[in-house]
Amino acid sequence: MNIEKENLEKIVNKEGFWDDLDKANSTYQQLKMINKILQEYTELKDNIDIILEFGKMGEFPQDEINELESKITELEINTLLNGEYDGFNCYLEIHPGAGGTESCDWANMLLRMYQKFLDKNNYTYKVIDMQNGEEAGIKSVTLYVEGNYPYGYLKVEKGVHRLVRISPFDANRRRHTSFASVSVTPEFKNTAELNVRDEDLKIDVYHSSGAGGQSVNTANSAVRITHLPTKTVVTCQTERSQLRNKDIALKLLKNKLYQQKVLEQEEELKKIRGENVNIDFGSQIRSYILEPYKLVKDHRSNLEVSDPFKVLDGDILDLIESVLKIK
Repeated sequence: MNIEKENLEKIVNKEGFWDDLDKANSTYQQLKMINKILQEYTELKDNIDIILEFGKMGEFPQDEINELESKITELEINTLLNGEYDGFNCYLEIHPGAGGTESCDWANMLLRMYQKFLDKNNYTYKVIDMQNGEEAGIKSVTLYVEGNYPYGYLKVEKGVHRLVRISPFDANRRRHTSFASVSVTPEFKNTAELNVRDEDLKIDVYHSSGAGGQSVNTANSAVRITHLPTKTVVTCQTERSQLRNKDIALKLLKNKLYQQKVLEQEEELKKIRGENVNIDFGSQIRSYILEPYKLVKDHRSNLEVSDPFKVLDGDILDLIESVLKIK
């Protein structure tokens, strides 16, 4: 596999390449990433050769060796992100489990954790919709994430997250266990193929209630769309314009419907191959324990981190990569 810059240009300049814009953009991004990985591999190989030459002279530049190890690990992770949708932008949703205020507050803590992670790793994101809890926290939130392999990295966050702590809402300071679920969906490129009929949609408008700055509640700008045949519901209140919120909500709805289509196809293939099609959505993927001891444990990779507050401040890359390595 050796695609240099001139070969990449030759492919994208081929007659008819850009006729299907979505497919062309997807292919172009894949080729760019392959080219980037090959360039990084070549640079690493050259650096290894230089260090080996130093070794022959009895010199071992430790700083350069440590930097090389870090770059090799990063390249290893990038080569693991080879799924069909790994390079796609994505939607990340958080929903509290049963437990009222406790779970709503935990969902809000997870939102902060992901926002910190995205900021630290140069991702950009937008809050598409956020519903506040009655007393504290949030009832739900949807983020739209762009950047370097956002779905590839965040897909391992799908599942149930468990928190154990002394409740700040309990006057008797008892220990509570809270749950929240995280779902991550790639932004599919082929949603335009879906035929969503106007008569299948129920559209409601209402006052925005989440983040949005001053005067966010002065108009019925928030939009809720229900797809009646599938009972799929999406909401958007990120923009002050009702029309813009409707456009974003419709895009999100089509993405969810396309995801259902993809999942149905995958389940059918599993049936044909005789594979087990049961999915356990209730299994927790990670535990965050603040009391009686301090620990974060990923139950898939078994990686343990002794500083949960560091994790809750967005330092989750090691946890993510530990799961990617076993996929």
